[in-house]
Amino acid sequence: MATVTLTIDNIKVEVEQGSTILEAAKKIGINIPTLCYMKEINAIGACRICVVEVQGARALQAACVTPVAEGMVVKTNSAAVRASRKMTLELIQSNHPQECNTCLRNNNCELQALSEAMGLKEIRFVRPAQSHSKDDIDSSSPSIVRDPRKCILCRRCVAVCEKVQGVKCISAVNRGFETIVAPPFNQGLMDVNCTMCGQCSLVCPTGAITEVDDTGKVWQALDDPTKHVVVQTAPAVRVAIAEEFGMEPGTVSTGKLVAALRRLGFDSVMDTDFTADLTIIEEGNEFIKRVTEGGVLPMITSCSPGWIKYIEMYYPDLLAHLSTCKSPQQMFGALVKTFYAEKKGIDPASIVSVSIMPCTAKKFEAQRDELKDSGYQDVDVVLTTRELGRMLREIGIDWENLPDEDYDAPMGLSTGAAVIFGATGGVMEAAVRTVYEVITKEPMPDINLTPVRGMEGIKEATLKVGDLDVKVAVAHTLGNARKLLDKIRAGEADYHFIEIMCCPGGCIGGGGQPIPTNLEVRLKRIGGIYKADEDLPIRKSHENPAIKAIYEEFLGQPLGEKSHKLLHTHYVPRGVYRKPEGLPERVPSGDHH
Repeated sequence: MATVTLTIDNIKVEVEQGSTILEAAKKIGINIPTLCYMKEINAIGACRICVVEVQGARALQAACVTPVAEGMVVKTNSAAVRASRKMTLELIQSNHPQECNTCLRNNNCELQALSEAMGLKEIRFVRPAQSHSKDDIDSSSPSIVRDPRKCILCRRCVAVCEKVQGVKCISAVNRGFETIVAPPFNQGLMDVNCTMCGQCSLVCPTGAITEVDDTGKVWQALDDPTKHVVVQTAPAVRVAIAEEFGMEPGTVSTGKLVAALRRLGFDSVMDTDFTADLTIIEEGNEFIKRVTEGGVLPMITSCSPGWIKYIEMYYPDLLAHLSTCKSPQQMFGALVKTFYAEKKGIDPASIVSVSIMPCTAKKFEAQRDELKDSGYQDVDVVLTTRELGRMLREIGIDWENLPDEDYDAPMGLSTGAAVIFGATGGVMEAAVRTVYEVITKEPMPDINLTPVRGMEGIKEATLKVGDLDVKVAVAHTLGNARKLLDKIRAGEADYHFIEIMCCPGGCIGGGGQPIPTNLEVRLKRIGGIYKADEDLPIRKSHENPAIKAIYEEFLGQPLGEKSHKLLHTHYVPRGVYRKPEGLPERVPSGDHH
């Protein structure tokens, strides 16, 4: 690869030809501030915060999109550069509500941090009236809130929705001061093809897109003596919650998480990993039945609610490929209001089932009409990792000095197979650990299925299971899911089993995880997930004694009548758009892209 040499702030640097000034500066430890830039996803030079002075150029250049050239001389901190950045920031702030103290992103807002770093103490260009009011806030979705007043038009959300997820449910609409980022015709997110994945909320630099805050519902339940409040924690939360208290991403904090939830006042603290193990038993048996009895193949996992909504909207003709298993969250909710209530002698009507999830789409999943097989709403409230962090800070939790505590019975014991559900490829690996031994009646030679690990978009492997060559595939992000679904639709997919996770990296990169969530952070969380797996004494779902017990005491057998009623469901074709008033009808189809 050809290289060029340039000078940045009197320091010579050699970089690959085609690199940008921003990348060259980073190589020598010079941090040029940005707002709109996201590597390989959103390099549009829109915000103008990253401008630099290039010798011989007629104007300041945006470092994120300006390629380097041989002999180029760059200044990143001249008086002209500093004045321009500060002026740009002042203009952005002039059209931004001054609500920092009450904003969900207070103290974790890039606009706020830049204003502090650049010493912005005065905003001289206040407009007579803002273009948008609180009436424009879109709260139609149970998962995500969109507040156009706080949008700085960086378009990072647009880029991640289009280029990573391939959904394209939001874009810049209108012109001039009236420009906003919104769905077509400024509809609500609930009325368009939003999958509720929340990746937009992870990349938003301000509070323009946030998770729906359901902490008030949980506080109300905890304060009600007539309610028995049960909480479950997802695998990916235990390797991310410590970030809310300034600790390193990937820190495994299972015991501290349990202790913290007890201090909030939950009556029982149990583990979604228990029903992740249960999912493997049910899903594994479903897969074996499909293979041996001629069922629909490839079978595709159904744990990720953003992915489920996506296939319902875009590929309804392929719904038969989905496993009928509920997600672990919903299995847990159904069992809390049946098995747990019966075992504890508690009226299920008094139980409030709360889940702590890395995912905003789980909020949407919990209120689906199909998921009330317990006779009640299986899961009453879903909190993201970020919401839990806020609740714990509110009561003054001293995270570092919390003791490690164990989950409560009867749904607190789990295996390493359940923990790895949190990383892309984990559900597949966990399933193979069990399916292999159920079919062959022999221990799996190596339970670490490394071919399906890692951040590659689509991973494939062929496994020898007895006399059967089982071909599997793993995809993360909806953009990669589309590639696999198109192959199935075209009759070109010879896979037996496919795992699809909606978010980059799987649940560890979910839309409700701590901010920032970038590639480096995702990799550290994945490392934490596999460490947690290796540290557990039992690493195969079918060896979990608590799982064996629940079948003996309550469920009967995998795929049996009671298991089918409580642990399985069906999915529904749904239109890509609802019809806005005054617009012609659009016919929903699996071919909308």
